Amino acid sequence: MKITLTCNLKKEDETKPPDYFSEFDSEETINAITSALRSRGHSVDYVDVERSNLFSFFKKNGADMVFNIAEGNHGKFRESEVPAILDYLNIPYTGSNTLSLALALNKALTKKILKAENIPTPPFQILVKGNEKLDPSLRFPLILKPNCEGSAKGINKSNVVHSPKELFSKANEIISLYKQEVLAEEFIEGREFTVGILENGKTDVLPILEIDFTTCAKSGEYFYSWRMKEFQGNEEMGLTPTFYCPARLDKEIEKKIKEVALRTHRAVGCLDISRTDIRLSADNIPYVLEINPLPGLNPKESNFPIMAYAAGMTYDDLIESILMSAYKRRKAKNE
Repeated sequence: MKITLTCNLKKEDETKPPDYFSEFDSEETINAITSALRSRGHSVDYVDVERSNLFSFFKKNGADMVFNIAEGNHGKFRESEVPAILDYLNIPYTGSNTLSLALALNKALTKKILKAENIPTPPFQILVKGNEKLDPSLRFPLILKPNCEGSAKGINKSNVVHSPKELFSKANEIISLYKQEVLAEEFIEGREFTVGILENGKTDVLPILEIDFTTCAKSGEYFYSWRMKEFQGNEEMGLTPTFYCPARLDKEIEKKIKEVALRTHRAVGCLDISRTDIRLSADNIPYVLEINPLPGLNPKESNFPIMAYAAGMTYDDLIESILMSAYKRRKAKNE
């Protein structure tokens, strides 16, 4: 197949905030995906969506399939930009469609769907102006997040607040910096897990990855903050979580967590691939924090490949599985 990889290439730009490019992909990731596809006999090129006019590019070059890892460019629905263009041009692509990508990037809307489907998720409130009356049913501590960002952008240890005064101070800071509403949700004390879903003719729930932050005491950060994701493994900063895959779980809890992740994948309408982040409370309730339909695919650092390796896959196997899932879906649609 003739395949085009759509991506946002990570850059250096001191005029941008430190976390501006966090969702973008490194050359290492782009080269790894390209190499994996070529190893299976496909011809591959790539296009940086931030630097290119996609309409012009695809009208000139065409493609049998697009391998999409692009985050888009602007606004609350940016992850839908590339799929929307490809749908208009009738070019098939890997991964979720415009609706699912727009929905998943909006944490509050996703949580409303989870609640409607009786999928556990922490109680929450949206703050638009930063001075709203606080829902009296919410219990501190709360964690505050920009509502429409990924890769833990805007999140650090100060986002966990213990009083209304702290909450409104931090909420106004986020609103000012990120120009969007703030999600305030109950902080779940417990163990953290992430669960990968991979489709290829059938739906596989990959081995659960447990992220143990007890080894990060020096950093003072005990959850996935931006610094934790950006500088993971930095011993001087204390950002050294320990990974267990498969996770240290008994069979009953493992089954419960996998079922919740699969239900979340289906509720949001994800296709081909997703990764759901979960906190397991002290009373063994798996609370869904969020779902990512565009999980990182760095072969060395990203969580999703770690889970695929634990399932006995190679990196090339993983990339080909994502591609073939999209190919089979397109083929079935045309029959």
